[in-house]
Amino acid sequence: MLRSHSWRRSIFTASLPKSHENPLGLPSNNTRIPPQVPRRGPITGGLPSKRRIPNVKHVVLVSSCKGGVGKSTFATNLAVSLSLLPQRLRVGILDLDIFGPSIPTLMGLKGVEEPDLTPDGALIPITNHGIPTMSMSYLLPPSPSTPRTDSEPPTNEDTPVVWRGLMVQKAVQQLLFQTDWSAGVSQGASSGLDVLVVDLPPGTGDIPLSVGQLVDVDSTIIITTPDILSLSDVRRGVAMFRKLDIPLTGLVINNAYFICPNCTERHYLFGANPNDEENMFAKDVQAMRMGVVGELPLVMNVSRGGENGVPYALSARCSAKDTEPGNVWQAAMKNIAVRIWGEIRHKANN
Repeated sequence: MLRSHSWRRSIFTASLPKSHENPLGLPSNNTRIPPQVPRRGPITGGLPSKRRIPNVKHVVLVSSCKGGVGKSTFATNLAVSLSLLPQRLRVGILDLDIFGPSIPTLMGLKGVEEPDLTPDGALIPITNHGIPTMSMSYLLPPSPSTPRTDSEPPTNEDTPVVWRGLMVQKAVQQLLFQTDWSAGVSQGASSGLDVLVVDLPPGTGDIPLSVGQLVDVDSTIIITTPDILSLSDVRRGVAMFRKLDIPLTGLVINNAYFICPNCTERHYLFGANPNDEENMFAKDVQAMRMGVVGELPLVMNVSRGGENGVPYALSARCSAKDTEPGNVWQAAMKNIAVRIWGEIRHKANN
């Protein structure tokens, strides 16, 4: 089972060599043989072949390659929307944002107890809203430095994960392959999940690389906001997924436009109308050879639902009457879920 470790690093020396070019004063080593480029082929010690996650039929990755674009919010709502399709799919969420997990907050699971273990030592997912989840946040101890009143015990909300790459990769492998998703499903427990939505961290670092090299992926959704700066990071992420031969379903534009409560007109606040071929944003999207799976409007209650731990795809469905922007958002999210599941089934049948 994963545990938090305290690491002590002493990288600064008391006195730095005056003529040393390294500002940290690390000792030089001129005798070490430079690392060689690894050979390709079935050599001992190489990367293991890609495999399926136990008790999971299909894996959908959600990536943004850039922080702050609503990736985790989209991932939770996508999982809920998939579970609400007529096929009544069994859907789970795996939060692989090791350094900044958001899924527990978005799913109303802040401060839950540490997950139980199966007799084999596998992690048992924690379920809310009918969606089993697993996150690094569940495994962190409370932070004693968190300011709390006498009546409030310390929580792990501010507990940092201070790990090097090797520890992160080990944690990712444990979360991927040592979580028993059949134990977290109330219906048909023996069959596990139909779909596991994996929330990846921003960037193109160790975690998405490890997932791409280790897991058989069925679909990848890239999230962006309608601006050139976000799209510049998305391009790098798309290039990484293509290099790893990971299937890309398409692009979802979050906060794509705003619908005034008093009208039904779409206002593209950032000026990035993907339907306008003369628009620079639209041209960049076309240059990436990525289809747009859906556009989600800017709706205030989406973020409010996340803060309250109730995904908007679920809360709006239970509401008797929603606003026009909310209805548009709901329809767009449902269409995205339908398209993803349709592509997964098409790929499975072929």
